[in-house]
Amino acid sequence: MNIFFNYKLFLFLTQLDVLTKRKKAITRLTRNSKIFKSIIKAIQDKKGENIISLDLRKIDEAVTDFFIVCEASNQPQIRAIADAVVTEVKDNCDESPFHQEGKEKLQWVLIDYVNIVVHIMLPEPRKFYKLEEMWSDGVLEEHDH
Repeated sequence: MNIFFNYKLFLFLTQLDVLTKRKKAITRLTRNSKIFKSIIKAIQDKKGENIISLDLRKIDEAVTDFFIVCEASNQPQIRAIADAVVTEVKDNCDESPFHQEGKEKLQWVLIDYVNIVVHIMLPEPRKFYKLEEMWSDGVLEEHDH
């Protein structure tokens, strides 16, 4: 992977302390939470593939309660999924992302809702960064159609 993308990952990881402190003050979510279901629905509606969620609530170092990770086969699909997630969550939960990354390059788009972080990735970056392995202490659940 290129240096720019590694730098972006480094910046994301350096923000962990700030987000961890913020996370502790907010109510914890579950897989039955409205925002969680809205995100999964938006991804499925746009044909996202290999959809998984990682429950990170029992990991003290985790910056969020859940990661939701999916793949898109091309850059237009990444944009479509990201836009659908933001719209679905806004319409159903009246929440906007705390932060977004990656919409310029469309290799890996990250949408941060503080308690849920959505990762929409092309297959190559997903295989390279192996988020499922990095956070293997989390409980993994598949959400394919």
